[in-house]
Amino acid sequence: MPRPVYKALAALLFYPTDELQAALPAIAACVREEAGLGRRTRRALDALVVRLAGDDLYTLQENYVLLFDRSRSLSLHLFEHIHGESRDRGQAMTDLLALYERHGLAMTERELPDYLPLFLEFLSLLPGDAAAELLGQTAHILDALATRLARRDSPYAAVFEALCALAESPPAGVEPLVTPHEDDPADLAALDRAWEDAAVTFMGGAGAPGPACPASADVPPFLPPHPVTRA
Repeated sequence: MPRPVYKALAALLFYPTDELQAALPAIAACVREEAGLGRRTRRALDALVVRLAGDDLYTLQENYVLLFDRSRSLSLHLFEHIHGESRDRGQAMTDLLALYERHGLAMTERELPDYLPLFLEFLSLLPGDAAAELLGQTAHILDALATRLARRDSPYAAVFEALCALAESPPAGVEPLVTPHEDDPADLAALDRAWEDAAVTFMGGAGAPGPACPASADVPPFLPPHPVTRA
């Protein structure tokens, strides 16, 4: 049976908006009902929800950009941490997109397939065991991100700690992580140089909006539109 908690955790990683703040009570309720999370992890997620609900929206957005958009070591694109800008990333992206399509899912936002919130929304539509197995393949990445965020005293670390708790152990022979470069988000010139390569589009622009399709009825509608929908 699908586990809505994946969708709730995906929502917490979205760019803060009024819409996200309005959805926070439903997200918090879903997290509290997830038996696979320990008490400490649920408390940490509650603290993140309180922060997202109570802080000034502009401040939340600025902090989000500094963390996830201006720091490659905290990128929400999974393959960034394994392949960097190598050619292998393109093939991995193609394989992941094919996995989505085999499950009858179509991307409906202009985002790369390895974008973590999108991947979590995909997992929320799968049976629980299958989702945990797939999530386990990224567990070493999630653990590294949890550690890096905790080092910065970021409440977002709670999301990655929760994902690590839900994931199966990573399989043997997982690809090692790219050595992180700890970016200084205040050094805009260095950041521009680091991100100067244009985003790559795979499989003929597969990230373009797809047909409108209904999402699984088993998954609470936290934040429309959803990155993936059933085809």
